[in-house]
Amino acid sequence: MGTLLYLPGLDHEGGVCGADDSHDPNARAQKLIGIAKMAAAGESLREGRDVEYFTLSVRSLLNRCTSERMPFTWTINPYRGCEFACKYCYARYTHEFMEMRDGVDFERRIYVKQHASGLLRRELRQVKSGEEIAIGTATDPYQPAERRYEITRAILEEMSLHQGLEVGIVTKSTLVMRDVDVLQRLAEHNRLFINVTITTLKTELARILEPRAPRPDLRLDTVKKLNEAGLAAGIICAPVMPGITDAPRDLEALVKATAEAHGKYIFANPLFLKPCSTAVFLPFLEEEFPHLVASYRQRFSDRAFLPLSYRKRISGLMKKLRAKYGIVNAYERYAEKTRPVESGVGQLALF
Repeated sequence: MGTLLYLPGLDHEGGVCGADDSHDPNARAQKLIGIAKMAAAGESLREGRDVEYFTLSVRSLLNRCTSERMPFTWTINPYRGCEFACKYCYARYTHEFMEMRDGVDFERRIYVKQHASGLLRRELRQVKSGEEIAIGTATDPYQPAERRYEITRAILEEMSLHQGLEVGIVTKSTLVMRDVDVLQRLAEHNRLFINVTITTLKTELARILEPRAPRPDLRLDTVKKLNEAGLAAGIICAPVMPGITDAPRDLEALVKATAEAHGKYIFANPLFLKPCSTAVFLPFLEEEFPHLVASYRQRFSDRAFLPLSYRKRISGLMKKLRAKYGIVNAYERYAEKTRPVESGVGQLALF
C-alpha cells in the first residue's frame, strides 16, 4: 500500500542496535521487539497537514491499568499518537516504546490499530463486574484520524452488544456527536459517561495550548448536546497550569459554564510533566510565556508532579465552586463500588 516506516531498534539486551546494520533498514527492523517491531511493520496509509498515518497490528486492545492513582481498571486507546498537538501532553512517552525519542513524533506519526473490534470481542471476557474501561487515556479517540478510520466507533459498536460494562470516554473533540446513536445503545444496558476536556474558556489561549483541537465553546456545546441526548457528559479541566489557566476567576467561569451546559460533573487535575513532555512544553513557554520559564524549571526540576500544597489548593477551590453551582465531583462515583447494571437501567444511575 505504501512505504514502510523503519525505526531505530533494540538488540536482545535492550540496547541500541549496532552500527553494522545502520544502513540496512530491514536488519534494523528485524532486531526490534514488541510494539516497536509492530510499528516498524506498519504500512503508510496517507499524509496530510504534516501528519503521517500508519497501520499498527496489535495483539491486544484492552490494557490493564496498574496505577493505584487511577480509578479505572482497563484502558483502550484506538490510536497511538494524537494530532491535537497539545503542548502539555503527558502521553508523548508512549511513542518512546516504539523507539521514537522526538516528542513531536507523537503528533506527527499516528498509528491506526487494526482489527480493533475483533480483538475486543474476545478480550471483554476478562472484564469483571465493577471494573471500569477508560477509552482515550493516552490518545484522543475522536482525533481527526477517527473521521476516516472509525476505529473508535467500531469499538463502541462492539461494546453496545454487551451488558453490565462501565465505560468512560475522554475527548476534546466534537466528533463524538457523530456517534450519539451507538452511544445511546451502549448506555441502555451499561454505565457510560463522556468526559470532555476543557483547559480554558479563552479561545486564543486554547489555540496556542491545543493548536489542532476544537474551540472550547464548541466543546461546551458538545457537552450540552450529549446531555440533551440522554447521555451523561461532564468536564475534565486538565491540566491546570500555574500562571496560565489557574486564576480563580477563570476556573469559576468554566464551572459556571459547565453548569449552564447541564454538565453532570467537573473536576480539575494539575499539570503533570514527564521528561518527554518537558522537552516540548518548556520551549513553548519560552516563546509564549517567557516570564514563567524560571518558575516552571524550578517546580519540575526533580519531579513530574506539582507540590501537594498546590494540588490541595486547586482541589479546595474546585470543591467550593462545584458547591456554588450545584455540580457533583466526578470522582465521587468511585467512593464505593457500584453494583452490576441490571438490564434496562440507563447510565444516569451512575450519578
